[in-house]
Amino acid sequence: MNTDELINAVKKWGAEKGIDDPKMQMCKLIEELGEMNHELTRGKFDSPEMKDAIGDTLVVLIIEANILGYDVIDCLRSAYDEIKERKGKTINGAFVKEV
Repeated sequence: MNTDELINAVKKWGAEKGIDDPKMQMCKLIEELGEMNHELTRGKFDSPEMKDAIGDTLVVLIIEANILGYDVIDCLRSAYDEIKERKGKTINGAFVKEV
């Protein structure tokens, strides 16, 4: 299954399950990010649970974008276009843009 087919399958799955409330998807996103944080704070960077939490986060974001009428790839492209030539430096592992 290629990326487009996979994204479409996720959107179809969400629609079939009746997932249509963007506020509830935001709650789900926070839950999944919490699971990622749980693994990170325990140093389990390569655990099956981390892989699952990252995947679940992507699923939630794909469904959230779809509910709101956005194409998730267009959102990613837009974000990349905004950051690709951004200037700044990395401090303590986080990129800080120049103002």
